[in-house]
Amino acid sequence: MTLGGIFTPMLISMASLSGCGGSGGSAGTTATDTPVINDTAAPEGTGDVPKLFANFNSNVIVYLDNDVVVVESTNVPDHGSPYFPTTNTLYEAYNGTNNNYRRNPNQITSQDMTYRIPAVAAEAVVHEPTPLGPIGVAVNGVAIFNQYAGPNQPLTNEINSFDQYNGHPQRTGQYHYHVEPLWITANRGRDAMLGVLLDGFPVYGPVEFGVDIEEIDLDEYHGHTSITIDSPDPIYHYHVTDQDPYINGNGFWGTAGTVTQ
Repeated sequence: MTLGGIFTPMLISMASLSGCGGSGGSAGTTATDTPVINDTAAPEGTGDVPKLFANFNSNVIVYLDNDVVVVESTNVPDHGSPYFPTTNTLYEAYNGTNNNYRRNPNQITSQDMTYRIPAVAAEAVVHEPTPLGPIGVAVNGVAIFNQYAGPNQPLTNEINSFDQYNGHPQRTGQYHYHVEPLWITANRGRDAMLGVLLDGFPVYGPVEFGVDIEEIDLDEYHGHTSITIDSPDPIYHYHVTDQDPYINGNGFWGTAGTVTQ
């Protein structure tokens, strides 16, 4: 399956639209008005976070706790979606290009997400597979999921439930991206940093210095080492592409931190 800004349409049943695998955490609070903004100040004396984290939206709390970067988010997207209640100011009827779009029965709810990510990312001795559920966090505070809808289940049966920005909520209302977050790339650029995985390595868009990234350019973890628009020194980083596995391949390049929800 390939993506052209959004997935190639496929027919699916409503039963398969109910949500993605993983524990999903608590159901949270229904987003009935505007996004819940976490404006809690970072703890004093926690130091400066790595420069890459300056790319996160101001409503996402980021601070350093010894050798760990802590990211706190309500997981409510900063863009419209048909998955908000119609009374919500961020409700936006589907206006994407997928003629087979079918809204799943879930609704976006505010979550209480805390990511603890290594401040100094390094290649792991053993590369662990990514779990179901959050494997990272986008710069707008939304969870990033892997390329599976469930245990060893490809995204085939969920493609048509992605909204116009390539996200959707699972059963507990946890909105997330499995693929390129179109709102972010449209507003920041297709070469921009889009988020960070739990191992501390950043995720970039499908373009690097004006050139489209192809699967052949990436390793089995869906990343490579090169300079980026944020770093004049070569660093390891992931890229989103329009083909499976989309964001991450056969596991984390580094040692994953944790997420509580």
